[in-house]
Amino acid sequence: MLTTSELQDMYRLMALITATSNRACAEVKAGSLQSAFYPVRGLEGVCAALGVAKQPGDQLVSTYRSLGDALAWGSDLRRVIAEIYGRADGVCGGKGGPMHLHDTSVGYMTSTGIVGSGIPIAVGLGIAAQLDGPNSNGTGRAVVTTFGDGATSIGAFHEGMNMAALWKLPVLFLCQNNQWGEHTPIAEYAGSTDLAGRAASYGMTAVKVDGFDPVATADVLREALERARSDGGPTFVEAMTYRLTGHSGSADYSYMPAEELAAALERDPVPSFRRAMLTSGQISEADLDSIEASVAATVDDAFTFAQASPEVEGHLRYRDVFAEGASLAGMGVRA
Repeated sequence: MLTTSELQDMYRLMALITATSNRACAEVKAGSLQSAFYPVRGLEGVCAALGVAKQPGDQLVSTYRSLGDALAWGSDLRRVIAEIYGRADGVCGGKGGPMHLHDTSVGYMTSTGIVGSGIPIAVGLGIAAQLDGPNSNGTGRAVVTTFGDGATSIGAFHEGMNMAALWKLPVLFLCQNNQWGEHTPIAEYAGSTDLAGRAASYGMTAVKVDGFDPVATADVLREALERARSDGGPTFVEAMTYRLTGHSGSADYSYMPAEELAAALERDPVPSFRRAMLTSGQISEADLDSIEASVAATVDDAFTFAQASPEVEGHLRYRDVFAEGASLAGMGVRA
């Protein structure tokens, strides 16, 4: 069961993710952020649940829609926004951008821009975790890979799921099912829309959960991660959400059925969780107002920091990006 402190931390994180995503979209539309950006509205509850379920030492591989995952995993907001702007103070020195965030200092191993491509990377990390075995506390390391429903139609998904199940790897496959593959609804690109049912056929535990319910999602993720750390094998979690914005920061959503979108907005996880906490008496209106004011100031500070951060100097743009064969040989790599 989540403590009151954990619930309040979850709301703070959800509010932060929402405010940051909305601000980034506004900056894209205003032309001040000239970069691809993929909003995370609708995923806040899943991300917050992941934030309370993880433990130090766990590792994460995310997708191009990675803002919420990065913040949930503990990356610094200032440096994340600087990276989205392509600035030198970003988590990747300005060379990863919004689609390729990574921050190994907190175990956020990478995010990828190709749909489904993070899955085999996570499987490789899972093999390494299995070979490393338990830590000094007697528990293993769990690996999480997040992806959207569209990734389940990619070949790498099948290969990764099969290998993880065969070798009982400590991997949590977290499908953030927002029911859209770019501009196509899931029913028009998937023969079976029961993704958890499909995952179970690989021979692993598969669970479907309401991703708009952060508490239920946190319970499911904690159980899955504990299973992974205790050598119980992989788990597939299908967190049912809905994409509350267009596909990208500058896109509209006129192609989305108006009634369907309106129904999803009625269940927006952030105000819904806010109401639930007030109703249960776990937090006061004044405390919520204080959290929201603090979040607004934090977001303003992060964007101010990012916009003031220097551009990447020309000669540094190739560092960690390109290496001559002789340089590789010096690092012990056969070129």
